[in-house]
Amino acid sequence: MKTTANRHLLKITTAAVMIAFTCVLTMAVRIPSPTKGYLNLGDLAVLLSGWLLGPLYGSIAAGVGSALADLFAGYPVYVPGTLLIKAAMALVVSLVPARVKRDGESRPRLGFMIASVVSETVMVAGYYLYEAAFIGEGFAAAVAGVPGNIAQGIVGAAGAYLVIELLSRTDFFKLYGMRGFSRRKEHEQNGL
Repeated sequence: MKTTANRHLLKITTAAVMIAFTCVLTMAVRIPSPTKGYLNLGDLAVLLSGWLLGPLYGSIAAGVGSALADLFAGYPVYVPGTLLIKAAMALVVSLVPARVKRDGESRPRLGFMIASVVSETVMVAGYYLYEAAFIGEGFAAAVAGVPGNIAQGIVGAAGAYLVIELLSRTDFFKLYGMRGFSRRKEHEQNGL
């Protein structure tokens, strides 16, 4: 898989798989929230999409997969907000980790943790504003959804971190030309 065409094809097919995975994981566990929405495990797949696929394909996979879940689950009023919020989350996770360095060396674990916090903050704030302004809950009522969204964000970030950590111990990321959570020196020693 060395050619540009093959890498492009790999990204497109992986994006399609991540759309389906995000949709299924979002719908697998649905806990009703006080703001007429639901809490779910989909953030795990949203963060993985951003990490695996980068800004463009990761945002598309996260946004479309999550929006489809809202549509299929009977929450059509959330589809536009979810599409934008989840795409923004994946965008953050795809861009922030690479910029976190210490002594000139990349720190992917720390970068992912920082990106996850920022990403989940985007989710909590995004749904608060969407529910208050666009769904018509009002700002005071939309506060009721914040604690659940925070809990969802913590579970999603922890789950995604664990999956990436486990995959980093395999050859999985070689397929994508990525390092996973290995440091640059480890990466170079392994011939990547």
